[in-house]
Amino acid sequence: MRWNFHSKPNPSAVRHLMDVLHIDELVANLLVQRGITTYEEAKAFFRPTLNDLHNPYLMKDMEQAVFRIEQAMNNRENILVFGDYDVDGTTAVSLMASYLRSFYPYVATYIPDRYAEGYGISYQGIDFAEDNGMTLIIALDCGIKSIDHVNYAKAKGIDFIICDHHRPGDTLPDAVAVLDPKRDDCSYPYDELCGCGVGFKLIQALSERRGQTILDLIPYLDLVATAIAADIVPITGENRVLAKFGLQVINENPRPGIKALLTQVKKSELTITDVVFIIAPRINAAGRIQHGNAAVSLLTEMNLEQAVQFAADIEQHNKDRRELDKTITEEALRQIQDLNETERFTTVVYQEDWHKGVIGIVASRLTETYYRPTIVFTKSGDKLAASARSVKDFDLYEALEACSELLI
Repeated sequence: MRWNFHSKPNPSAVRHLMDVLHIDELVANLLVQRGITTYEEAKAFFRPTLNDLHNPYLMKDMEQAVFRIEQAMNNRENILVFGDYDVDGTTAVSLMASYLRSFYPYVATYIPDRYAEGYGISYQGIDFAEDNGMTLIIALDCGIKSIDHVNYAKAKGIDFIICDHHRPGDTLPDAVAVLDPKRDDCSYPYDELCGCGVGFKLIQALSERRGQTILDLIPYLDLVATAIAADIVPITGENRVLAKFGLQVINENPRPGIKALLTQVKKSELTITDVVFIIAPRINAAGRIQHGNAAVSLLTEMNLEQAVQFAADIEQHNKDRRELDKTITEEALRQIQDLNETERFTTVVYQEDWHKGVIGIVASRLTETYYRPTIVFTKSGDKLAASARSVKDFDLYEALEACSELLI
């Protein structure tokens, strides 16, 4: 573990908070170190409200996205909701699909196969849309760099709306709308939303056009809070609001799928940490061991009895995942020791039979052990596939970009 110490906070800012909040110096110091220096900022931190959420139409391309979805509904088009196979992606797909289906029937979902299709938008998914007469794809938690895929879909008469939170490249896909607060030309006030959070802003915009209020969207916040926790985004700003109210839904009246996951939990009230370590790994296990569709089926199922069966299957996948994680981590640590690589600045390990679905977890374990950038390889068909984890202040993505000519 590495400890990073904040510089001593501004004494006048500390004294100001002590006076206006009637708190002691220690708490005031901690608040100022977190960038909280006014009464209003402290109130938003301790007592976030749904009124603190920003207007969704402040996000670049939101008008175009809403217009295209309304057009699709007016024309009775088939809509495909597409998302990644991790927790952020599957909760985002479940969020969007369950909301749209509440008033529009022609909505299908698609999660790419981790092994056959890989991460992000796939040509197979676009072909699926074409084969089933779908003319609009809403992509969540992926797509910001899928320029070729969007062009491929466009040639088939299929439009894309992209809801992503990853850093864009130099060129954006030629989609009808690209919702991503990390776009350089997007002035949205908060850019730390997860993929499901961006999807929530889209349903918030849609709901306003339908005469609904934010209160009508509270039942969907259990999914958003789960994604925020699982994706380890900062719990500040809008994320703090969404996490707070989503956690209330999880504890008081969660959707059947989440309620089914919690049947074996002995705690009376869950914290956000419990969401990270209890709910998220089980949802993730579906995409790692079986298929992300299982997670979407669970999270969109409204019959509790059926949801309990889905949850039992996912619980078994999670047990299998834990066993694989433990075994491969031990093998990787042994490999580092046997090769006398404990003193290197990076960790790169490989074994052809390691399970592709858990090498990301193994990379995290190795990074925790040696605190250095880590890449774990396995064989995937006739290629090698890898998962990577980095450490603070080392941009592993940029390092890989610098040698991209060596990579597929």
